Amino acid sequence: MFFDRPESGERAVLVHLELSSESDREDPREFEELVLSAGGDPTAFILGSRHSPDPRIFVGSGKLDEIRAALQEQDAEIVMFNHALSPSQERNLEKELGCRVLDRTGLILDIFAQRARTHEGKLQVELAQLEHMSTRLVRGWTHLERQKGGIGLRGPGETQLETDRRLLRARIKSISARLEKVRRQREQGRRSRQRAEIPTVSLVGYTNAGKSTLFNRMTDASVYAADQLFATLDPTLRRVALEGIGPVVLADTVGFIAHLPHKLVEAFKATLEETRNASLLLHIVDAADSQRDENMFQVQDVLEEIGAQDIPQLTVFNKLDLLEQAPRIDRDEQGVPERVWLSAQSGAGVDLLMEAMSELLGRDMVCEDLTLNVDQGGLRAQFYKLGAVQCESYGDDGRVQLSVRLPRADWNRLMKKGPDPLF
Repeated sequence: MFFDRPESGERAVLVHLELSSESDREDPREFEELVLSAGGDPTAFILGSRHSPDPRIFVGSGKLDEIRAALQEQDAEIVMFNHALSPSQERNLEKELGCRVLDRTGLILDIFAQRARTHEGKLQVELAQLEHMSTRLVRGWTHLERQKGGIGLRGPGETQLETDRRLLRARIKSISARLEKVRRQREQGRRSRQRAEIPTVSLVGYTNAGKSTLFNRMTDASVYAADQLFATLDPTLRRVALEGIGPVVLADTVGFIAHLPHKLVEAFKATLEETRNASLLLHIVDAADSQRDENMFQVQDVLEEIGAQDIPQLTVFNKLDLLEQAPRIDRDEQGVPERVWLSAQSGAGVDLLMEAMSELLGRDMVCEDLTLNVDQGGLRAQFYKLGAVQCESYGDDGRVQLSVRLPRADWNRLMKKGPDPLF
């Protein structure tokens, strides 16, 4: 990694302010879970309220003294803010407190850096880190003075800070080019699936909603799943067979979170495109979470940001075992599945989910009874090649009666070839 991360288990003082100037506030409980997921050891939680942040140190002078006292009392090494700090605020706080200061965005970036496993994931995280740190680079070089003129003091014409920024921009450009290559490769894979008419179903949802556990249950995969935020970072694709549909590609994706840093959304565009180009989204929700409604709104916000808001969705309420309810499918007035209640941990209701997916993906399927002439054997062979024949019988005149079920795109393509079959 370009930036060294501290060893896990750091003793941390957490700070959260209720700002009346903010309509959409952060959740202190979730912030503590983020710190634990990063390997931090929360020793004190400083709470407070202000109308608006102080432009210099974010908090007031009294709250700053309280944080300083907590640092000394708990022998803590870092202060973490449940807010986005400006570079100058972060720098001023470090100077006042004499320790490292990390804001919410930096914390999430650190978690992503720990979770990245694939080469692509590491590149994406490094790009987001570099973009975030580029504005904070000055704090590492405050001890360097601008080069002076004169004999023996003439240099290459730029300060160390300017040199470092130039190298950083070159690194960002290099990573962006490599990620663009990955994006093209993913796009090529998606085009291949589209040509083969294989639907893609993408699992989306708030972090720690149980997406990977459900993914493993549906595909018999062994994707890492844990009761922690952002356990999954790298996308995983698996092929499953749905009754009446055939092969379907299932995609497990990174979890969303309230106010997901924009730099992360930008860096993970190649990954998130799997969601934007899906045929169906499974919106996984932690049914036992008291904040589930707010979390669902946050997921919709991210989907809108990446341009996936118009893709058909099926809401999946997971962790039903914690509510002690029976699995079920909720349908709308037309009988179309809207919600599925299940437990990925126990597997109860997963069969109902597969049934609902088949129904939704099958809404664009054509079911027809055909009578083919003896000279239409080629068309019959095409139906068999697509696995579309449900049953077949022969008449006394030698003609073939077929019952077929296939995607509408395949149907339209076949109907353009040769003489029309008789219905």
